[in-house]
Amino acid sequence: MRVALTAALFLSSLTAAQAAPTQDPSGTWLTGDGRAKVRMDRCGPAGANICGKVVWVKAATNEDGTPRTDIKNPDPKKRTRPVLGLTLLDNLKPEESKFSGEIYNADEGKMYQVSLERESGSELSVSGCLLKILCGSQTWTRVPDVNQQAANAASEPAPVLKPVQKAAKATPKAAAGE
Repeated sequence: MRVALTAALFLSSLTAAQAAPTQDPSGTWLTGDGRAKVRMDRCGPAGANICGKVVWVKAATNEDGTPRTDIKNPDPKKRTRPVLGLTLLDNLKPEESKFSGEIYNADEGKMYQVSLERESGSELSVSGCLLKILCGSQTWTRVPDVNQQAANAASEPAPVLKPVQKAAKATPKAAAGE
């Protein structure tokens, strides 16, 4: 009886461990408004938490060509940080079928309570609240993990290569001086 109970507990823990990755939001996600891509990875103690940073921004530069920065951050020392590479999610903790914690909104310079929950393999529900009364949600879409700089280079037109004309071979008569 004791062996059967131990085996049942072991199998149920394996099933729970196998089910957990389906809820894992690791990967790259396009925000609901399409203005940014956020790369989420495991972090924290034993990789149990989720962290996320901006890996692509639709408007990465200002009108003058300078990198867009975290200009609305309440800490003046952080206002010169580039938005590209900025950490938005830090150590979100697992709770049942979702991850919860705080998300930073660089457009407003504010932190929100947030929960991330996978809707499907390609959709992530992102729900946030400020002061537990001002709440909203978006659906983010999974996108391929691609080096964004390489993707930008690939979108530029490739240079046109012209075939090199080979010099005409000399015939044996011309070579012999005939």
